[in-house]
Amino acid sequence: MPDPLISAIICTHNREEYLGEAIDSLLRQDFYNYEVVVVDNASSDRTRELVEERLSSPRLNYVYEPRTGLSVARNTGAKEAQAPILAYLDDDAVASPFWLKAIYEAFARNEKLAIAGGKVTLLWPDEFKLPPWLSSELAGNLGAYDLGEAVVYIDNPGLTPRGLNYSIRRSFLEEIGGFDVNLGRIGKNLLSNEELHMTELALQRGWQVAYLPDALVAHNVAPERLKPGWFLSRGWWQGISECYREQLTDRAGPAQLLSGGERMVRGLYKSLKYLRNPALRFDNLVYAYGQVGYLNAAIQGILKKQKLLPNPKQLLKDESDI
Repeated sequence: MPDPLISAIICTHNREEYLGEAIDSLLRQDFYNYEVVVVDNASSDRTRELVEERLSSPRLNYVYEPRTGLSVARNTGAKEAQAPILAYLDDDAVASPFWLKAIYEAFARNEKLAIAGGKVTLLWPDEFKLPPWLSSELAGNLGAYDLGEAVVYIDNPGLTPRGLNYSIRRSFLEEIGGFDVNLGRIGKNLLSNEELHMTELALQRGWQVAYLPDALVAHNVAPERLKPGWFLSRGWWQGISECYREQLTDRAGPAQLLSGGERMVRGLYKSLKYLRNPALRFDNLVYAYGQVGYLNAAIQGILKKQKLLPNPKQLLKDESDI
């Protein structure tokens, strides 16, 4: 088989209930020259067995990565893959048949395109009823992503493509030294913002970032993510992630305490303001709680910088310790 034009990569950790369907959606792609790489990120379930059941396909490759962390696994996938374009699909997502074709054609048309991602719809659990406290904005935390039916070139990092449906040009990834392992999920720690950081780097270096409506993916929403506690935890780690991103770009310092405190108070105020609206009330409460995580990380970072905190792992302190 000739060298692949595009590599589809799944990084997975203990997601046997969805992984088989994700792999199968890639093996059914309507594209003539591609490979599929599954990075087993220290799974302890049936992940390897599920992949081996499908290894009769010449397109499929399996690699084990013992160091946990999504960014670590993504970098491993990039090293194992052969193609100049890398397309990442989450282990609980299902790619549409033309997913790889849409991505490849976008990169082939535009040599300045560094990052692209497509529309994401949500697959709800059977017999699920949308709770009154779940707003459309919070649904974005479940992976929903829709900027319309036309290609959009992104200049606002806040609109960056979702990591569950994410593609990147290898030359750009090598230029910046790979995914930053200080960002991205590690086990149960819901660190994020790695894609936003990548978009910032791309735009700063003169590359382009695009939304591709035809690169469609559906994302399975696990039942455990449909509880208020999950969204609060997600907000907490979002705050920590934002603080880390500022530290990576030399924007950290005492001013973070003022900005984080102002945002926390604003979120609490709006949560009380919309007391009779369950969705807006909870949305703002999650936002405020995220700022507590942000402030915690900012304080720890300041103490560490002053050499009063010798253990950097305290930056990953769980919200239950507060």
